[in-house]
Amino acid sequence: MKTIDLGKSGMIAPVIAFGCMRMRDMDAKDAARAVQTAMDNGINFFDHADVYGAHGRAEEVFAAAVIELGMAREDMIIQTKCGIVRSVDQKSTIAFDFSKEYIISATEGSLRRLGTDYIDILLLHRPDTLVEPEEVAAAFDNLHSRGLVRHFGVSNQSPAKMRLLQKYTKHRLIVNQLQFSIVNTGMVDFGFNMNMKNAASVDHDGGVLEYCRLEDITIQAWSPFRLLDWSGVFIDHPDYPELNAVLARLAEKYNVSKDAIAAAWILRHPANMQIIIGSMNPARIADVACAVDVMITREEWYEVYMAVGNRLP
Repeated sequence: MKTIDLGKSGMIAPVIAFGCMRMRDMDAKDAARAVQTAMDNGINFFDHADVYGAHGRAEEVFAAAVIELGMAREDMIIQTKCGIVRSVDQKSTIAFDFSKEYIISATEGSLRRLGTDYIDILLLHRPDTLVEPEEVAAAFDNLHSRGLVRHFGVSNQSPAKMRLLQKYTKHRLIVNQLQFSIVNTGMVDFGFNMNMKNAASVDHDGGVLEYCRLEDITIQAWSPFRLLDWSGVFIDHPDYPELNAVLARLAEKYNVSKDAIAAAWILRHPANMQIIIGSMNPARIADVACAVDVMITREEWYEVYMAVGNRLP
């Protein structure tokens, strides 16, 4: 498995990470099979959030799977996220909270559920417009000084929001987890359409791709295979016949699956992203892991990009 130095922080991690959200619906034995497959393929980075499952269910299942497998803590990299406040019935988001008290309390809760003494990376999940960056800085200082969190980052946040946080905290934000895939290319679309007035020219994200590259912040691409409406995946989807034809041809050329080509397309970008895959299917996990052995050409990258319906000016 190829590795990446996340945010040039010295945190060496595989370029493919294992997203644990769907563990919320699993038992320990099934989760253990998925985790073992990930580990067997060099994927020892596990991404969590305190809202994955009611009351942190996914974190608890993961901890049980680790016990089932007898895995050593030092063999894993564990990342979790906090900041989303759920309703009592856990069915909806009612607020975002980046207060010092909430960040510390949420992190301590994740530590208990994960059964670990420390978290390698803590991310602030969705932006809180009521954020007081001094409180975030104080929370980070508290968690780091107590040895509970080693590195920090954000998820779904713009360059301006990252700059605001970074102004007040001495702890570098080493990652930003952002949705990016073949069918969700907003981060690159507007760059192609600079100085134009078509829909693709609108910069919805504040130039976040270039900002992260300039500031050595690793982008973690989440939902790399899903449709934008989360109704399914684009692999073999009837609405994407041209894309799937191109993926099939490249899969045959490189002797991998279409999933692996879709992952390799992301990894081909010189921003050196890390992919978060969320499948709990051992066979699919192994298939996607093969993406690290594929280096598609520049021409093939653009062919895939345009097979979705994107057009270059």
